[in-house]
Amino acid sequence: MSSLAELGVSVVIPTLNAAETLPTTLAALGNAEIVVADGGSSDATVSLAEAAGAKVVRAQTGRGQQLVAGAEAASGAWLLFLHADTVPQSAWLEQVVAFVTYPVNARRAAAFRLAIDLPGAGARRLERWVAWRSRVLALPYGDQALLMAKPFYREVGGYRPLPLMEDVDLVRRIGSARLVMLESTMLTSGWRYRRSDVLRRGLRNFACLGLYFLGMPPRFITRLYG
Repeated sequence: MSSLAELGVSVVIPTLNAAETLPTTLAALGNAEIVVADGGSSDATVSLAEAAGAKVVRAQTGRGQQLVAGAEAASGAWLLFLHADTVPQSAWLEQVVAFVTYPVNARRAAAFRLAIDLPGAGARRLERWVAWRSRVLALPYGDQALLMAKPFYREVGGYRPLPLMEDVDLVRRIGSARLVMLESTMLTSGWRYRRSDVLRRGLRNFACLGLYFLGMPPRFITRLYG
């Protein structure tokens, strides 16, 4: 099995005070160029990333701006954008290999299924909603990761320095015809959902998406998102 490095895949991870979750994410990636785009962490995020061999770049706080900086610093022919609290699950590397070695995918992007690291019916309902949104609306979010060739990333304009909805903004420009949903899963931490009811947070996310499609600027939606 090829490694990410052998495939020419660079992993770009935006971070902000992610010391609790980042080590598990990094450990799952194996041999790869990892670019951690840090937005000003005050905890041990940067030192943990450097100790793991990651390339650390500093960026202005804001995931969109951090992703822009991370992509520019990456040297791989392919880019895998991954959140710092998200861990690839079984068979993910095999599917990455299959995707990047199929020539037509040089002008496509791929995202993964989402699982939430929480027990309970609420988390399972939210996972089903995300699966429907990704399949029917072609709107995977950043916690489902995004894989694409660097020339294609540049062709569609890459991430924009938005405070929120940077992931939706990019996948809309990619378009449903050029977006592939892979079957393997990304397990995202449930910490955000432990702080508030799963259903309530899911409804808030849906409201934010609706406001975005109605044309509200992301800086205002950020206040609702919290």
